[in-house]
Amino acid sequence: MNDSMATLRKRRSVAARWLGEPGPDKDAVESLLTVAARVPDHGRLVPWRFIVIAGEARHRVGDQLAAAFLADNPQAEPDKVETERKRFAQAPLVIAVVSSPKNSPKIPEWEQILSAGAVCMNLLNAATAMGFGAIWLSGWAAFDRRVLDGLGLQPQERIAGYIHIGTPLETPTDRPRPDLAEIVTYL
Repeated sequence: MNDSMATLRKRRSVAARWLGEPGPDKDAVESLLTVAARVPDHGRLVPWRFIVIAGEARHRVGDQLAAAFLADNPQAEPDKVETERKRFAQAPLVIAVVSSPKNSPKIPEWEQILSAGAVCMNLLNAATAMGFGAIWLSGWAAFDRRVLDGLGLQPQERIAGYIHIGTPLETPTDRPRPDLAEIVTYL
Protein backbone atom coordinates (compact mmCIF):
# COMPACT_ATOMS: atom_id res chain seq x y z
CA MET A 1 0.00 0.00 0.00
CA ASN A 2 1.41 3.42 -0.91
CA ASP A 3 1.60 6.37 1.49
CA SER A 4 -1.50 8.05 0.02
CA MET A 5 -3.67 5.00 0.62
CA ALA A 6 -2.29 4.59 4.13
CA THR A 7 -3.15 8.23 4.90
CA LEU A 8 -6.66 7.89 3.47
CA ARG A 9 -7.30 4.68 5.42
CA LYS A 10 -6.41 6.46 8.67
CA ARG A 11 -8.23 9.75 8.04
CA ARG A 12 -10.35 10.66 11.02
CA SER A 13 -12.29 13.78 11.92
CA VAL A 14 -10.90 15.64 14.92
CA ALA A 15 -13.40 17.60 17.03
CA ALA A 16 -13.02 21.36 16.62
CA ARG A 17 -12.35 21.75 20.36
CA TRP A 18 -9.30 19.50 19.90
CA LEU A 19 -7.78 21.61 17.09
CA GLY A 20 -5.14 24.05 18.28
CA GLU A 21 -2.15 26.02 17.13
CA PRO A 22 -0.27 25.95 14.98
CA GLY A 23 -2.71 26.14 12.15
CA PRO A 24 -1.76 26.23 8.49
CA ASP A 25 0.28 29.26 7.47
CA LYS A 26 -0.50 31.27 4.33
CA ASP A 27 1.46 28.93 2.03
CA ALA A 28 -0.18 25.87 3.56
CA VAL A 29 -3.63 27.42 3.13
CA GLU A 30 -2.81 28.06 -0.52
CA SER A 31 -1.79 24.40 -0.92
CA LEU A 32 -4.94 23.21 0.84
CA LEU A 33 -7.16 25.30 -1.42
CA THR A 34 -5.27 24.20 -4.54
CA VAL A 35 -5.86 20.53 -3.68
CA ALA A 36 -9.45 21.20 -2.63
CA ALA A 37 -10.19 22.72 -6.03
CA ARG A 38 -8.99 19.59 -7.90
CA VAL A 39 -12.37 17.89 -7.99
CA PRO A 40 -14.69 16.64 -10.71
CA ASP A 41 -16.33 19.72 -12.21
CA HIS A 42 -18.41 18.79 -15.24
CA GLY A 43 -18.34 21.71 -17.64
CA ARG A 44 -15.65 23.55 -15.66
CA LEU A 45 -18.31 25.72 -14.02
CA VAL A 46 -16.46 26.04 -10.70
CA PRO A 47 -19.76 25.88 -8.79
CA TRP A 48 -18.15 26.60 -5.42
CA ARG A 49 -15.90 29.09 -3.73
CA PHE A 50 -14.02 29.52 -0.46
CA ILE A 51 -14.24 31.89 2.47
CA VAL A 52 -11.12 31.70 4.65
CA ILE A 53 -11.87 32.56 8.27
CA ALA A 54 -8.68 32.98 10.29
CA GLY A 55 -7.22 35.21 12.97
CA GLU A 56 -9.50 37.97 14.23
CA ALA A 57 -12.12 37.15 11.57
CA ARG A 58 -13.02 34.03 13.60
CA HIS A 59 -14.11 36.32 16.44
CA ARG A 60 -16.02 38.71 14.17
CA VAL A 61 -17.96 35.77 12.70
CA GLY A 62 -18.46 34.48 16.24
CA ASP A 63 -20.03 37.80 17.22
CA GLN A 64 -22.45 37.45 14.27
CA LEU A 65 -23.34 33.92 15.36
CA ALA A 66 -23.90 35.01 18.96
CA ALA A 67 -26.16 37.89 17.86
CA ALA A 68 -28.26 35.64 15.59
CA PHE A 69 -28.49 32.97 18.27
CA LEU A 70 -29.51 35.49 20.93
CA ALA A 71 -32.12 37.04 18.61
CA ASP A 72 -33.74 33.61 18.25
CA ASN A 73 -33.20 32.65 21.89
CA PRO A 74 -33.57 35.81 23.99
CA GLN A 75 -33.82 33.74 27.19
CA ALA A 76 -30.64 31.79 26.45
CA GLU A 77 -28.18 31.31 29.26
CA PRO A 78 -25.01 33.41 28.82
CA ASP A 79 -22.85 30.27 28.50
CA LYS A 80 -24.94 29.09 25.51
CA VAL A 81 -24.47 32.45 23.81
CA GLU A 82 -20.74 32.27 24.54
CA THR A 83 -20.59 28.78 23.00
CA GLU A 84 -21.95 30.23 19.76
CA ARG A 85 -19.56 33.18 19.96
CA LYS A 86 -16.60 30.79 20.20
CA ARG A 87 -17.85 28.31 17.58
CA PHE A 88 -15.37 29.48 14.92
CA ALA A 89 -12.57 30.39 17.34
CA GLN A 90 -11.75 26.87 18.50
CA ALA A 91 -9.64 25.87 15.49
CA PRO A 92 -7.00 28.24 14.12
CA LEU A 93 -8.57 28.09 10.65
CA VAL A 94 -12.07 27.60 9.30
CA ILE A 95 -12.70 27.41 5.59
CA ALA A 96 -16.29 27.83 4.48
CA VAL A 97 -16.94 25.94 1.27
CA VAL A 98 -19.73 27.74 -0.54
CA SER A 99 -21.87 25.82 -3.02
CA SER A 100 -22.51 28.29 -5.82
CA PRO A 101 -24.40 26.53 -8.63
CA LYS A 102 -24.35 28.14 -12.03
CA ASN A 103 -27.17 28.23 -14.55
CA SER A 104 -26.37 25.61 -17.15
CA PRO A 105 -28.50 23.92 -19.78
CA LYS A 106 -26.13 20.91 -19.71
CA ILE A 107 -24.94 20.47 -16.13
CA PRO A 108 -27.63 19.67 -13.56
CA GLU A 109 -27.55 21.57 -10.29
CA TRP A 110 -27.25 18.25 -8.42
CA GLU A 111 -23.87 17.55 -10.07
CA GLN A 112 -22.70 21.01 -9.11
CA ILE A 113 -23.73 20.50 -5.49
CA LEU A 114 -21.93 17.15 -5.41
CA SER A 115 -18.82 18.89 -6.74
CA ALA A 116 -18.92 21.26 -3.73
CA GLY A 117 -19.15 18.22 -1.45
CA ALA A 118 -16.10 16.76 -3.18
CA VAL A 119 -14.27 20.03 -2.47
CA CYS A 120 -15.02 19.56 1.25
CA MET A 121 -13.69 16.01 1.20
CA ASN A 122 -10.55 16.99 -0.72
CA LEU A 123 -9.94 19.71 1.85
CA LEU A 124 -10.21 17.18 4.70
CA ASN A 125 -7.87 14.78 2.93
CA ALA A 126 -5.36 17.52 2.11
CA ALA A 127 -5.33 18.71 5.73
CA THR A 128 -4.74 15.13 6.91
CA ALA A 129 -1.96 14.63 4.37
CA MET A 130 -0.27 17.81 5.65
CA GLY A 131 -0.37 16.51 9.23
CA PHE A 132 -3.25 18.67 10.44
CA GLY A 133 -6.49 17.58 12.03
CA ALA A 134 -9.77 18.67 10.48
CA ILE A 135 -13.51 18.27 10.69
CA TRP A 136 -16.37 19.06 8.29
CA LEU A 137 -19.24 20.74 10.15
CA SER A 138 -22.46 22.46 9.23
CA GLY A 139 -25.05 23.07 11.95
CA TRP A 140 -27.49 25.94 12.17
CA ALA A 141 -24.85 28.47 11.08
CA ALA A 142 -24.75 26.84 7.65
CA PHE A 143 -28.44 27.54 7.08
CA ASP A 144 -29.24 30.78 8.90
CA ARG A 145 -29.76 33.56 6.37
CA ARG A 146 -28.38 36.24 8.73
CA VAL A 147 -25.12 34.32 9.05
CA LEU A 148 -24.96 33.62 5.32
CA ASP A 149 -25.57 37.30 4.53
CA GLY A 150 -22.86 38.26 7.03
CA LEU A 151 -20.44 36.00 5.17
CA GLY A 152 -21.41 37.58 1.84
CA LEU A 153 -23.30 34.67 0.29
CA GLN A 154 -25.64 35.39 -2.59
CA PRO A 155 -29.27 34.21 -2.31
CA GLN A 156 -28.66 31.12 -4.48
CA GLU A 157 -25.53 30.10 -2.56
CA ARG A 158 -25.35 27.70 0.38
CA ILE A 159 -22.69 26.48 2.77
CA ALA A 160 -21.53 22.99 1.77
CA GLY A 161 -19.48 22.83 4.94
CA TYR A 162 -17.30 24.63 7.41
CA ILE A 163 -13.93 22.87 7.47
CA HIS A 164 -12.14 23.48 10.79
CA ILE A 165 -8.38 22.87 10.59
CA GLY A 166 -5.56 22.89 13.15
CA THR A 167 -3.05 20.77 14.98
CA PRO A 168 -4.70 17.89 16.85
CA LEU A 169 -4.42 18.39 20.61
CA GLU A 170 -5.93 14.94 21.19
CA THR A 171 -6.12 11.87 19.01
CA PRO A 172 -9.69 10.67 18.71
CA THR A 173 -10.42 6.99 18.86
CA ASP A 174 -11.67 5.51 15.65
CA ARG A 175 -15.35 4.82 15.35
CA PRO A 176 -16.97 1.73 13.85
CA ARG A 177 -17.06 1.85 10.07
CA PRO A 178 -19.71 0.31 7.82
CA ASP A 179 -19.52 -3.39 7.09
CA LEU A 180 -18.97 -3.50 3.34
CA ALA A 181 -20.93 -6.72 3.08
CA GLU A 182 -24.01 -4.76 4.18
CA ILE A 183 -23.67 -1.82 1.78
CA VAL A 184 -22.07 -3.22 -1.39
CA THR A 185 -23.89 -4.91 -4.24
CA TYR A 186 -21.91 -6.58 -7.01
CA LEU A 187 -23.67 -7.10 -10.33
